[in-house]
Amino acid sequence: MNILILGATGRVGTEITRLALGGQHEVKVLVRQPEKLAEVHDSLTVIQGNVLNRQDLSEAMNGVDVVVSALNTDKNNTLSRSTPLIVREMQEQGLQRFIMVGTAGILNSREESERYRFQSKESKRRSTTAAEDHLAAYRSLKESGLKWTVVCPTALINGAAEGHYRVEKDYLPENGKRISVGDTAAFTYSLLEQEKYLHARVGLAY
Repeated sequence: MNILILGATGRVGTEITRLALGGQHEVKVLVRQPEKLAEVHDSLTVIQGNVLNRQDLSEAMNGVDVVVSALNTDKNNTLSRSTPLIVREMQEQGLQRFIMVGTAGILNSREESERYRFQSKESKRRSTTAAEDHLAAYRSLKESGLKWTVVCPTALINGAAEGHYRVEKDYLPENGKRISVGDTAAFTYSLLEQEKYLHARVGLAY
């Protein structure tokens, strides 16, 4: 499989890239700073560029089968600004499968119907900036017609995959408090081999 990974220098993106290369896939990454990549591999193609540049996205998507985004949020709303560009380029190139790592904040609230978790009492975060950026990206996907999935981990902790975690469609598993970077990457990688949780957010927690 030919895979494009966006956000490959971040915590989760680094692990997804490692897993994809270990699985004998052909991997492309679009990164602003190639020197930050943790992997060097014969099956890794590095494209230096920006997800906000359509030409860079077009080059990166050429010849791939699936796009995985582990992009982080920032103060410039890069995630919400880039997602419509990614969607448009995928549509133009006839690509369908898109997997994005999001945040548990955009899952449905159990206690307050019609609200997202970050808008409800379930959220412990005072700032909603990151969640709002993820929400805008999610809304772009809902209207895209792509075969999308948004992986929504709860509080990310550094650590390897333990292999035992809970998943739930559109909600965070009850009393879920944390999930490791390794398990988040492993679950995201597992979706490459199956069309599971299409058009859904997936809550992830121990």
